[in-house]
Amino acid sequence: MKQLIQLEEAALFALGIYGFSLLPFAWWWFLALILVPDFSMISYLAGNRVGAWMYNMAHHRAIAVVVYILGSYMANVNIQLVGVILFAHSSMDRVFGYGLKYESGFKFTHLGEIGKK
Repeated sequence: MKQLIQLEEAALFALGIYGFSLLPFAWWWFLALILVPDFSMISYLAGNRVGAWMYNMAHHRAIAVVVYILGSYMANVNIQLVGVILFAHSSMDRVFGYGLKYESGFKFTHLGEIGKK
């Protein structure tokens, strides 16, 4: 089952790459921005509850889709870019087993415990 989920997430990551290809940005922008949502980890300095909430907001695909649609509605490619990056990054993270976080700590995700063998 884990491999099936990873395959699905890889397909969604490819969709994010395709979405980026529709925007008028050079490809180096994708590479430069793809890890930016991980800066939300800094919020864990304020505690697990705040950290999990902020991390989850930066990694929630529904929020990414809403941001992209808002950018489309406003005809603003910069907002569309933010939505595509959030979407692609979230899918990429899930391919590697990093899911949305529980308030009990950074390593506890909806996909299981990070680092658990």
